[in-house]
Amino acid sequence: MRPSLAIIMSTQIDALINLFAGTVRGWRGTLTLAPARLQPVQPLKLYDIEASPYCRLVREVLTELDLDVMILPCPAGGTRFRPEAEQIGGKQQFPLLVDDNTGVHLYESADIAEYLGETYGRRVKGTRGWRRSLAIGSSYLASAMMLRRDGIGGMKVRRSIAPKQPLVLYSFEASPYSKPVRARLCELELPYLLRNTGKGHWKDMGPPSFRDRLFKGPQGTTRHRRWLSEQTGKVQVPYIIDPNTGTALYESQAILNYLDRTYAR
Repeated sequence: MRPSLAIIMSTQIDALINLFAGTVRGWRGTLTLAPARLQPVQPLKLYDIEASPYCRLVREVLTELDLDVMILPCPAGGTRFRPEAEQIGGKQQFPLLVDDNTGVHLYESADIAEYLGETYGRRVKGTRGWRRSLAIGSSYLASAMMLRRDGIGGMKVRRSIAPKQPLVLYSFEASPYSKPVRARLCELELPYLLRNTGKGHWKDMGPPSFRDRLFKGPQGTTRHRRWLSEQTGKVQVPYIIDPNTGTALYESQAILNYLDRTYAR
């Protein structure tokens, strides 16, 4: 069934709002120009609230370092992962990073960013001093742009069925079309392996149709962009895989419809 004009307009408006939010943050969480020197053997875990400005700062760094992470959503009112986070760290505070490779768990976005850089990649700039204050302020403003009639997207829990296996999402933090999908996954408390799909070259910039027609550059500039190109024939985010049903989908509205139909209650 083709989406209605109202749904199409709503999707475009959401994308435009998220585009402005990304601009406020200076498009941090877009490029992967200096990927991590090594990848964790066991996936990193991030107890996360999509709408949290502090969680956003961590997710930006994960994109820029090209690090995958298991997202365990902890929206307000959630019961699926919040108790687990409290058991690990003694409090319900987010973000909470757990690295089973080193036995480390960390609160505080600045500490997490520095840890990720020192352990897997390179020194992460802007985690202290005036740059830190500026980052927090702009991240708060970006999160405020996600206001909706029912609150902030990706903040409050919705009733859902728990999947037996985590979903897989190809995305990068600043992607305006990925943001609504990540918000819905958070609200429904659906765990997912986030395969960060940052852009590895300036020729990657812009919407896929515009980018591919104008620059005609290589599509596989980072490892997950290369995988998408080889496996699906194009590079576009968001792309979701649900191993519970064998479903794989592009297009944010199609993904939202699928998540609501399959897991929302």
